[in-house]
Amino acid sequence: MAEENHSANAPATAPASTPACPPDYCEAGDWIEMGSVLLEPTDRAENLPEETAAQPLRVWVKGFALCDADLGDECEVETVTGRVVRGRLTAVNPGYTHTFGSPPPGIAGIGRDLRGRVAAYRAADDDAVGGAEAGE
Repeated sequence: MAEENHSANAPATAPASTPACPPDYCEAGDWIEMGSVLLEPTDRAENLPEETAAQPLRVWVKGFALCDADLGDECEVETVTGRVVRGRLTAVNPGYTHTFGSPPPGIAGIGRDLRGRVAAYRAADDDAVGGAEAGE
């Protein structure tokens, strides 16, 4: 069977609907992220480490824009839980980029090890039950 070359049919560039870079504005109804200062340094708890206490406590919230805005403009967002929050537009159509980091080497094999131990326990238990039944 002859191999087909599909590269000639592929578009040379991304479709026009796919932006080359993230948009720098949003329209009402767009999925956005906005940020604001929740507590100024003077309003923070006194028992915080000095480096932490010197910084404002910031919050970033994702939801649907309630107005048109450019990056950095004040806007309101309605979260998926229905809260309305005001802040500065930081991203349009943001993704989720959180991570718990790389697993420590000692943790990576725990699941496999535990499944092996459970299988061995069950096999020993089955042998004990089977032996008891055979001896009756």
